[in-house]
Amino acid sequence: MNQDSLTLYRLIVLYMLSRAASPLSSAQIADFILEKEYTGYITLQQVLSDLTEESFITSTTMENRTLYQITQEGQKTLSFFDNRLHYSIKNDIHEYLSTHEIQIRNDLSILTHYRKETSGDYVAELIAKDHDNELVRICLNVPSEDFAAKVCQNWKDKNETIYQYLIQELF
Repeated sequence: MNQDSLTLYRLIVLYMLSRAASPLSSAQIADFILEKEYTGYITLQQVLSDLTEESFITSTTMENRTLYQITQEGQKTLSFFDNRLHYSIKNDIHEYLSTHEIQIRNDLSILTHYRKETSGDYVAELIAKDHDNELVRICLNVPSEDFAAKVCQNWKDKNETIYQYLIQELF
């Protein structure tokens, strides 16, 4: 892999993170990069690792996902080399972020996980957030891992309807 290609991939990631309204998961970044066939998964992971190590981006782990955000140093670096990124790539990034805006927001605001309790039951935890504000957190005891997984999936699929129902019934 030549240095110019790596620089391009780094700029793509920095530009993407600079234009996103919220942190992006590694899966979201990979979805864009791989869909457009800019590079492969292993190279992308190396780019993310390098950018993190050099403090151009930060990574945090939340709900078994790694989220990336551009730093001030990354913004500064991007401003120096922004002209190296072709306008068609920038347009691809804008289009992706615009098209996937709701999905990206939901990925960060609708959280689920489950755990096994000492009793043998499972607890499914369902969370809805708006930015950093937690709107609702529901913990449900269920008898099996299958039920816990189904409850979590249903929360991801139906959270708006459930939340609206709760608000309507409680207020």
